[in-house]
Amino acid sequence: MIDKLQSVEDRYAELESMLSDPSIIADVERFTKINREHASLEPIVEKFRRYKNIIAEIEDDELLLEDADDDLRSMIVNDLSELRSERDELEKIFPILLLPKDPNDEKNVIVEIRGGVGGEEAALFAGDLFRMYTRYADRQGWRTDIVDASPTDIGGFKEISFTVEGAGAYSRLKYESGTHRVQRIPVTESGGRIHTSAVTVAVLPEAEEVDVAINPSDLRIDTYCASGAGGQYVNRTETAIRITHLPTGIVVQCQDEKSQLKNKEKALKVLRARILDRAQREQSEAIAADRKNQVGSGDRSERIRTYNFPQGRVTDHRIGLTLHKIDAILNGEIDEIISALITADRSKKLSTVEARFD
Repeated sequence: MIDKLQSVEDRYAELESMLSDPSIIADVERFTKINREHASLEPIVEKFRRYKNIIAEIEDDELLLEDADDDLRSMIVNDLSELRSERDELEKIFPILLLPKDPNDEKNVIVEIRGGVGGEEAALFAGDLFRMYTRYADRQGWRTDIVDASPTDIGGFKEISFTVEGAGAYSRLKYESGTHRVQRIPVTESGGRIHTSAVTVAVLPEAEEVDVAINPSDLRIDTYCASGAGGQYVNRTETAIRITHLPTGIVVQCQDEKSQLKNKEKALKVLRARILDRAQREQSEAIAADRKNQVGSGDRSERIRTYNFPQGRVTDHRIGLTLHKIDAILNGEIDEIISALITADRSKKLSTVEARFD
């Protein structure tokens, strides 16, 4: 483990040198990438340097202890006790700090919510999830912006996509990808029967141009008049954009902005994210063993959570967590669930890392 920490410190020093190189400073994309990696290593390096100082101080104290008088001995023994305690704590957290980091964790995200089985009831629940995530984003100090929406007449969404911008957005929201199931009596049900409906959620890390290169000749861009149920989510203008990526067949549309240029910018942002998501999922599917170490596959076909209204409970099936506070959760208080998922994910990864160091 010490060798690994030393290699991290060596890389940190190398990056530090690169950040003062005029040729790198002039290359904005490269400078940004290097600076991001440098910042990600800094917490590990700071703790490792402190650890090395502690080891040196312990060795010095142990030498002094050999010839110390009673008064000095008492001071040294107390100092050694504190140093060894701090050393032990650092040794406990180093494996966690060395866990492989998701390079997308600090990125903004694009969230896509689609009503599945259940018709109007699924569309209504898609609206509930949209409000849950936007309220959660507000609590985190993140900014949300609708990209495209297909609202229904009774207040739901057939589908809605929106961006979430803020530090660490993907690191927390990535666990929301999958199928969300709802059990309740629909407003359209006159017989009082409980129905089960489903909504799919996709959380995509926002891809920068440096992540995904798109050849303009590979795009077919169509403009059309926005249509839908109206309301605040759809503007009836002739500025709606539909972009088709010919090599992959991915189609993205945006009709939320009044400006055709802004709609195009948003659509390209979503397109890059979907292309990156497809490439990453193809890579993940080729590495089955790695997927087994994750908390769920993140596949949108996988049922990850059930919201049961009659019992007032929400159950996350990946970790067996059940909370009896459905109203608070749908009001955006989902930190407890997300934190539990992060802890479970970290525990699985940590067992792999510790096994490698043993």
